[in-house]
Amino acid sequence: MAASGDEVKLLGAWASTYVIRAKIALQLKGVSYEYLEQQLWENQSELLLKSNPVYKKVPVLIHNDRPICESAIIVQYIDDVWAGTGPSILPSDPYERAIARFWARYIDDTVLASATIKIIKVKTEKEKAETIEQSFAGLSLLEEAYEKSFKGKPFFGGDNIGYLDIAFGSFLCWVKAIEKISDVKLIDEAKFPLLAKWAERFGSVAAVKEHIPETDKLVECYSKVLKALWNARAPNN
Repeated sequence: MAASGDEVKLLGAWASTYVIRAKIALQLKGVSYEYLEQQLWENQSELLLKSNPVYKKVPVLIHNDRPICESAIIVQYIDDVWAGTGPSILPSDPYERAIARFWARYIDDTVLASATIKIIKVKTEKEKAETIEQSFAGLSLLEEAYEKSFKGKPFFGGDNIGYLDIAFGSFLCWVKAIEKISDVKLIDEAKFPLLAKWAERFGSVAAVKEHIPETDKLVECYSKVLKALWNARAPNN
């Protein structure tokens, strides 16, 4: 268990869904920390390069001068180190923990990190339609998983938000931004009633609201920074 005098820093970028995960986890556990906003593509800080020399990206949690990288690992680390404070983030049951990790990885690899964000990166209407269908297919699987495994519970984590809620919920701000940019409704109550209600509940949690960027601010970020950056890179990057 962490000592009361621990020094905790979080290197992040305000628009990063992965940084949002770390912020929510720290908030749930009531951990005080120093937040250090980072430049991601140029003029990266020496602290970031030193703390994450392999990937050179955020988030990085620095606990007593020891860096921990990658959002999924950081969330689990926070849950383990501050186990005696706040609600548990990961399930205590080994099977339920494995299931939560599986779906969190699925979200990162397919549903949102690739398929959904690709909606605003494709060049043709045909590609856009195909990408939207891929997103709908992934969301359908999550809707089905929620109905089967978490029926009657307000969150994937049960009565309180947990690991999978944080993994999925951290993307919701960008889902809303993508919906506004592309004029496509993704988490539609008619198509995904359970996920739509879950998203409302998740967004209303105090520990979440404090760290979710406004949709218009993300749209502006995309228009001024990310659009040009993504267009300059290969389609699959």
